[in-house]
Amino acid sequence: MNYSKSEKFFEEAKKYIPGGVNSPVRAFKSVGGTPLFIESGKGSRIYDVDGNEYIEYIGSWGPHLFGHNPEFIINALTANLKKGTSFGAPTELEIKMAKIITELVPSVEKIRMVNSGTEATMSAVRVARGFTNRNKFIKFEGCYHGHADYFLIKAGSGALTFGVPTSPGVTAANAADTLVADYNDIDSVKSLLQENKNEIAAIIIEPIAGNMGVVPATKEFLLELRTLCNEENIVLIFDEVMSGFRVAKGGAQEVYGVQPDLTTFGKIIGGGLPVGAFGGRKDIMDTLAPVGPVYQAGTLSGNPLAMSAGLAALTHIKENENLYDILEEKSKYLEEGLKENLKKLNKSFVMNRVGSMSCLFFTEENVADFNSAMKSNTELYGKYFHKMLDKGIYLAPSQFEAMFISTAHTTEDLDKTIKANYDALKEII
Repeated sequence: MNYSKSEKFFEEAKKYIPGGVNSPVRAFKSVGGTPLFIESGKGSRIYDVDGNEYIEYIGSWGPHLFGHNPEFIINALTANLKKGTSFGAPTELEIKMAKIITELVPSVEKIRMVNSGTEATMSAVRVARGFTNRNKFIKFEGCYHGHADYFLIKAGSGALTFGVPTSPGVTAANAADTLVADYNDIDSVKSLLQENKNEIAAIIIEPIAGNMGVVPATKEFLLELRTLCNEENIVLIFDEVMSGFRVAKGGAQEVYGVQPDLTTFGKIIGGGLPVGAFGGRKDIMDTLAPVGPVYQAGTLSGNPLAMSAGLAALTHIKENENLYDILEEKSKYLEEGLKENLKKLNKSFVMNRVGSMSCLFFTEENVADFNSAMKSNTELYGKYFHKMLDKGIYLAPSQFEAMFISTAHTTEDLDKTIKANYDALKEII
């Protein structure tokens, strides 16, 4: 394929933007080569500035549950765009959004809109600290909760891709209040609780980690976390920025049957526009200003464009009873096809999947935590990525990200992807 315009744009972008990109993983550093500059997207496909067409499995990192540019979201945006883009004042759309989220996610009694997943997670930890009057919190190695200072301690996602999971610029004081446990290891959590008795405000976890590849927590592990938080009066936070409304109508907490005290959302609740939210128990949420003393604010929070797109997406989810059955069927079809390819090639690379989130790890050991994910052959993944790209399949430019299926992916798309996968693997192994 010809990538000349993307190459030209990238060289120009580097003159004005650090690394030529506005989010590190887009730079293709972990897979090599030049990042593609995208011109448009429709359904299961995107088109770059050189006119190349791809079946893509990023979906703007998760939110495009219905593919790119579905008509019902475009119509909602168009209708509200004529009324205004932002007022810095309440609108009825915010009420409708809050109401539908509380209907779909039983653990959420009250919710506040913000502008990104990072803003949602940092606000959730702040309100947990204010509610408990404690400073420390526990996160898990390899889980990524955005780029707030106290989350960039052994973080996942782009931090893993670039080999700097603890970022310069994070102060010693922030690091001291961030306790790191091992994912799916309850004993590591118990040890931290014993060492920091009555000091821990919250435990935050991706119940389905999507930022060290797709690594699901076990139900038993989440149930034990719930029990420990009850016993120690600790706020349990589920970061469902990626899994919320992606794996089920009620998110990962519906899949596992475990209710957190607070939940963070992003991506899908904006229908593809920048948005985030955090919500949960009424008594915790009512510590937020202007009701309580914990301050959090945002001029663009609940802006009408994001709310209109989000409301259209969530209404579509609410009204389509078979939506997640369809996504499961498509995702299982692709998973089985990729596994059959591995069998034919006498390879036992690991394929993790929960609903429409999946990841092919280039390792033959079970992947259940950070350390096992790190055994993946990232050099081989880079070769695989480019082979797939050349065959018209656009995957995440990092081993440590997820593949996302949308309702727009057809059987023809999936069959083409399975064939490309077989051919690509055969060429590199």
